[in-house]
Amino acid sequence: MSKFSEIINQDQPVLVDFFADWCGPCKMLSPILKQVKDSMGDDVSIIKIDVDKNQALASKYKVRGVPTMLLFKNGRQVWRQSGVLQKDDIINVIKSSN
Repeated sequence: MSKFSEIINQDQPVLVDFFADWCGPCKMLSPILKQVKDSMGDDVSIIKIDVDKNQALASKYKVRGVPTMLLFKNGRQVWRQSGVLQKDDIINVIKSSN
């Protein structure tokens, strides 16, 4: 948990993807997030959190369904969305957080 706090307390935006291995939409989101990272490079950090392996973290952020994405800036949650979004929509959200 403390490592998670370190990660989200960066100056650059940190997109956290709460997912599960058994989740179909999560599998669809994964390549989209890779495209976002390829497109934005070092302007964003993207981390994936398996809700089955990190139940305490999922509970802390009240993740009820997967996939759920949270965007953090300087340790503060600035955006949240459940479900699959397209690459451009995710990039627009990240850019608007700067």
